Amino acid sequence: MTQQTPLTVLVIGPGGREHALARALSQDPGVAAVYVAPGNPGTAEVATNHSVDANDPAAVAALAGRLGVDLVVVGPEAPLVAGVADAVREAGIACFGPSKEAARIEGSKAFAKEVMVAAGVPTGGSLLCRTPEELDDALDRFGSPYVVKDDGLAAGKGVLVTEDRGAAVDHGRACGEVVVEEFLAGPEVSLFAITDGTTVLPLQPAQDFKRIGDGDTGPNTGGMGAYTPLPWVSADLVDTVVSTIIQPTVDELRDRGTPFVGLLYAGLAITEDGPKVIEFNARFGDPETQALLPLLATGLGGVLYAAATGHLAEIGPLQWNPGFSVAVVLAAENYPQMPVVGGVITGIEQVADGAHVIQAGTSTDDEGQLVASGGRVLAVVATGEDLTEARNAAYASLAGIDLPQSQHRLDIAQQAASEEN
Repeated sequence: MTQQTPLTVLVIGPGGREHALARALSQDPGVAAVYVAPGNPGTAEVATNHSVDANDPAAVAALAGRLGVDLVVVGPEAPLVAGVADAVREAGIACFGPSKEAARIEGSKAFAKEVMVAAGVPTGGSLLCRTPEELDDALDRFGSPYVVKDDGLAAGKGVLVTEDRGAAVDHGRACGEVVVEEFLAGPEVSLFAITDGTTVLPLQPAQDFKRIGDGDTGPNTGGMGAYTPLPWVSADLVDTVVSTIIQPTVDELRDRGTPFVGLLYAGLAITEDGPKVIEFNARFGDPETQALLPLLATGLGGVLYAAATGHLAEIGPLQWNPGFSVAVVLAAENYPQMPVVGGVITGIEQVADGAHVIQAGTSTDDEGQLVASGGRVLAVVATGEDLTEARNAAYASLAGIDLPQSQHRLDIAQQAASEEN
């Protein structure tokens, strides 16, 4: 592999995923320097922040050139759909992240379904609806529970799963073009796979919690917590998903002339008939990334550089530290609607052993105080020998953090932890 050692890496994005990536990269002996743009106060603790419009391809490419980095890692979906990875590659810089065309796997639910059907990937039936009449017909066809998805990007909040026909109609009409899908029954699993467009390298499975409230109640969010590994999944799940879902999708995109280079995220339902795809994302998922990376023993920088430069086949299977990891998100009050921002955050320095804080929607005010500036404010991440230990450490640390007008779930990884003994 033609890796330059040590690597300098630029991570693009402002949130928790980018803080988690920057933290892991900064701990990699094969990485000399980490930059984040635009970053947040948390990324500034492990990297050097730079100002940039993350959705401006030319601006990102120019910044990468000025910094002389070896690798750009694009975190969020919006810059990918905007073509940031294309601009970076055109500037002659290695980039971990799919092209604008390949990122349509997340940017358009209808396109993702088209690719899955062509590749023979197991997923639920679906219909693209452009008119109220088509929406009504699709709801009739698939029945309750109704699954209605905004065809475009919606920051994890464009999906409605409901038994209320009226709510399904209202959501569909508000979105414009929507995909109505067959409901897939079964526990949900997230499986990430790093790929250079040919070779696929899976991470270990994780599970996130999409709904705002305990017991999976309330509206969908970008994710309120996650844990890994999953003691209840079958030993052959990863191999099955790679062979029947990830690899066929990567092959189909390459055959179309739009190879996918980056992180392909498969959101899965483990149905009675085996794993089926609920959705694809084109980047590291949030908050699963926060839970996964503390257990990754393989140096992250070398793996991402190998994928970006077409040498992933030279990297062996990823190595993982033993134990479990739990991430619990602290969100602003009224998230995911209109979150209350501006509250001062205190106590993040006083976390339990084996725990750390990943900042997401944070900034500093005129007095230099750390304040909430987004819906999902931060995540407390903890590791332990078992899920119970990791979970207890995460919640103990979260209890010491104060943010007025905030909320969090109390049941992240609770069921799985209760089944350990």
